[in-house]
Amino acid sequence: MDSLFNILSDKDFDEPPEIASIKKYVQDKFQQAVGVLVRERDIVIIVPNAALANTLRLCGPDIKRRCQTDKRLTFRINR
Repeated sequence: MDSLFNILSDKDFDEPPEIASIKKYVQDKFQQAVGVLVRERDIVIIVPNAALANTLRLCGPDIKRRCQTDKRLTFRINR
């Protein structure tokens, strides 16, 4: 039986490049921190308010181009 140390030492804790790219884009343009969740078919961007969600929705094509992804962008408002 493997120990917890052996299991966790083999785990890759680096975040996917899409996450880093989206976080950097939003921070550079809007000075806001967002959460990003990459799923099989889409990318969920968790934002603090509706105004930012709507603005990012309009910037969707630019975000997809920077991330080099064809996944659907979903926006979630988390207060």
